[in-house]
Amino acid sequence: MSGSWGSVLTELIPLALVITLSPLSVIPAVLMLQTPRPRPTALAFMAGWLLGLGVLTAVFVAVSGAIGGFEKPPSWASWLRIVIGAALVVFGVVRFARRRSASHQPKWLRNLTTLGPAKAAATAAALTVANPKVLFLCVAAGLAIGSAGLGGAVWAAVVYFAAVAGSSVAVPILAYAMSGDRLDAALERLKDWMERNHATLMAVILVVIGLLVLYKGIHAL
Repeated sequence: MSGSWGSVLTELIPLALVITLSPLSVIPAVLMLQTPRPRPTALAFMAGWLLGLGVLTAVFVAVSGAIGGFEKPPSWASWLRIVIGAALVVFGVVRFARRRSASHQPKWLRNLTTLGPAKAAATAAALTVANPKVLFLCVAAGLAIGSAGLGGAVWAAVVYFAAVAGSSVAVPILAYAMSGDRLDAALERLKDWMERNHATLMAVILVVIGLLVLYKGIHAL
């Protein structure tokens, strides 16, 4: 693995982990398994989620290339990382301050159990754009990939990021598709635990990853 590859893949891991570990990634995936047609609906949701992450990241890779080129990280890239890192820290602090008021499952999450495959795929793709945290992280990932000088291999990095970021959706869905109802109890316990603790979890994750992104931006100046 080249130095550029090692550097960009290392930078992508913390960004992807914010999406991966977010309860608002895992809980919708588990809810897909409670729909009238769980297997096709959950698989469609997984496909929409992975495709949404990949396309969103690829858009910002293209924007990064159009503005600053692929061969040398532009100076604005560091400032954008600083802005994104600071925004994540602020989101985390606000989320922690409001953690007691966010202990109940939002109504829109409960409505996900009524979806069919086509609507599940569309909903998953829409959630990648509608969730500000996912959007910010895809911006940061696209920026990191587009300014890393990877050449034609840049799109492999996009696939890598989407796969890691979407793994918490893909793993329970694929496990259910292979194992069926035997996982129902374990997945329900996981969903319940994340519902009770999602605000605190997200606050900690956002602050830690925000500080990492902030440091990366400052260090690159």
